[in-house]
Amino acid sequence: MPRKGMRSVFFRSPTPSTPSSPLSHSPRHTLSDSMVEENIEVAESCAAKWAADAVTAGSLFQGEDRDEARQFIKVVKDLHAAMHCIVSRDPTSEKLVRAHDLMRIAMERLQKEFYQILSANREYLYPESVSSVQSPVTVSARSSTSDFEAESEDEFCFANESAIAEVERVSMSAMADLKAIADCMISTGYGKECVKVYKIVRKSIIDESLYNLGVEKLSISKVQKMDWEVLEIKIRSWLKAVKPAVKSLFEGERILCDHVFSASVSIRETCFAQISKDGAMTLFGFPELVAKYKKTPEKIFITLDLYEAIADLWPEIDYIFSSTATSMVQSQAVNSLVKLGDNIRTLFADFEMAIQKESSKAPVPSGGVHPLTRYVMNYISFLSDYSGILNDIVADWPLATKVMLPESYYGPPKQDDSPITLRFAWLILVLLCKLDGKAEHYNDVALSYLFLANNLRYVVDKVRSSNLKFLLGNDWIERHESKIKLYTSKYRRIGWSEVFSSLPADVAADISPEKARESFGNFNRAFEETYRKQTSWIVPDQKLRDEIKISLAKEIGSLYGEFYAKHRLRMGRVYGSGSMVRLSPDDLGNYISDLFYGSGSGSIGSVSSSYSSSNSSPTSRGRVVR
Repeated sequence: MPRKGMRSVFFRSPTPSTPSSPLSHSPRHTLSDSMVEENIEVAESCAAKWAADAVTAGSLFQGEDRDEARQFIKVVKDLHAAMHCIVSRDPTSEKLVRAHDLMRIAMERLQKEFYQILSANREYLYPESVSSVQSPVTVSARSSTSDFEAESEDEFCFANESAIAEVERVSMSAMADLKAIADCMISTGYGKECVKVYKIVRKSIIDESLYNLGVEKLSISKVQKMDWEVLEIKIRSWLKAVKPAVKSLFEGERILCDHVFSASVSIRETCFAQISKDGAMTLFGFPELVAKYKKTPEKIFITLDLYEAIADLWPEIDYIFSSTATSMVQSQAVNSLVKLGDNIRTLFADFEMAIQKESSKAPVPSGGVHPLTRYVMNYISFLSDYSGILNDIVADWPLATKVMLPESYYGPPKQDDSPITLRFAWLILVLLCKLDGKAEHYNDVALSYLFLANNLRYVVDKVRSSNLKFLLGNDWIERHESKIKLYTSKYRRIGWSEVFSSLPADVAADISPEKARESFGNFNRAFEETYRKQTSWIVPDQKLRDEIKISLAKEIGSLYGEFYAKHRLRMGRVYGSGSMVRLSPDDLGNYISDLFYGSGSGSIGSVSSSYSSSNSSPTSRGRVVR
């Protein structure tokens, strides 16, 4: 309470006296004149020794022994009681002026002690040490003027002092001293002076700590002018700083402030707001500035990091800044979450639009994985790591195209499908539709199916190896594995149709030597032409590549092997070195194993004898050099 307020108490006009029994007076109004005089004399003695400007005075709160500090605070309380008694009897008494001067001297001493304790114990009253002490809020209702002995012995009960770290012991001791002084000054009407000292010291600690954490105050114009690389460095610095700032710095300050000023709810709330508001507003205002920065899809990940950091810390933010005096800090944190969420939804929509607007028409060489497929699936798989927080962000942003998810693509709708699951499924469907259009740019239909198989394999592998697996589920994966098999089946059927049709419909049937010669010739030409064309084609995924080659080797090898076994010897004897039987079944396996690496220069060489398998010169992966 300020001095003006104190005077309004001490010098209020007395109410008209009425006859009453002595028992009707409060105890503090029944002090005898001798006790009043004695209290003033004791106070004068203490004032002479402990005046704030006394040269010989040390500190009341030094060392382990607090007897003199306890005595000083008791003297102040007795003096305060004496002043009340004097006011009740004679507000114009000289004793009251004398007592008032003594109270001022005592308060200046306590104010100085308060400052010394705060300054001398900065390293012990840092939030890291204070926040390890249980918040005293639950016990603060004991008494706003509880005596120093009770606070020292009861509120900080050292059950096992030897087990408490030195920093915690000193921290708790300093907190008890500060509380004792604050209780005394507030109860005697000098709370304003106490709070002034506290704010000067503790606000500087908050500002210094935030500076050391890399938190700086920025304007929207300054942020907008920054290069993204510079802003990204500041964002990452903020992400490292926000957790210790909230859980150590502000929480520690809240605990300390609540304890020191437990005598007054309004003082502790106002005081904490005044020392923390500027720093907290700077801390929680930064994400909002980032949300207003120019948007590109790649920025969604670091924006999600900002959103997640605030969302994860919200219980602490809600507790620390729960008072009316700090409500603007909560509002700033919420506003940053709202702006970041809006930004993320916009980036999501922009990403979908970018997929739909991708307009490249040049076919991917060799039928490989399209850059769009790699970009989109890497983007979505990284996003799936944020699925929990994304569910919160898109919960009130329903997917307007939900009815457009075909059952053949997604399966029957499920009640437990989360909003982000449907969005991921929709984005992948948009990609696959785009790939269907790009497959039409190939002149060779077989290559277009190989392209689709390659890209769908990449999509499925990305789903299987990321959190998308848990979102889309095994049914989705199995459904698209079947589509890959369908694409590869169509590739084999179309891409090798001439090879299959070059052999008789019934390879085991008896045919004339001339017909057999013609069939061998047709097979050689068809196989060589198909092989030469497809050596430039590629299947990047090893498993898919092996599956396709094994299937080809079985289908072609089975038919040709049976035809070869029935007609090879006879054709060799009839036609000698000019025989058309140039390939054995083993040769087919060697050539097929050489496919899908994208080498693009393969050919089948002429052989000098009728038995190519025994006279060929294979290079790596079975290729024959002409």
